[in-house]
Amino acid sequence: MQRWFVVFTKPRREQEAAEQLRNQGFELFLPLLEQQKRRRGQWTVVIEPLFPRYLFLYVDPDQVSVAPVRSTLGVSGFVRFGGVMSELPQSVIDYLKGRCAPGSELIQPQRSRFVSGDQVEIVEGPFAGITAIFQQQRGEDRALILVELLGKANRLTILTDLLTPVEP
Repeated sequence: MQRWFVVFTKPRREQEAAEQLRNQGFELFLPLLEQQKRRRGQWTVVIEPLFPRYLFLYVDPDQVSVAPVRSTLGVSGFVRFGGVMSELPQSVIDYLKGRCAPGSELIQPQRSRFVSGDQVEIVEGPFAGITAIFQQQRGEDRALILVELLGKANRLTILTDLLTPVEP
């Protein structure tokens, strides 16, 4: 019976490992995420693995030898616990694939409630009641905001759930 196993890759070589494994006829899943990153002073869009150094291999180890996987370019080996290859439940793969664009391994971001430049108010925590400017979404549950404190604009990362829109 085929199952999903976790493969550990060499640093920044997930794509190479995935390509090599596919060329060998293995079925795998490498979820990717599109992010904005600052490189050389400029914001650029980059596509990176959702789980750096990991990919998921679908195979029946009783029917197919997994020995070639360990010697594949870009692969360090299987994730193991007590010598047993780490298996991932099908439900986790289904959830991740459900978040991907159709026919792709690219995870689609959830829509943010806010747009860059929106005025927001912090509703809880030590900064409760302070008004800020929404800058950008950081992951699924965090946001980068601009808060004026002590006469200076400061960037702050905060849970998106702690923000509410300020009506103009």
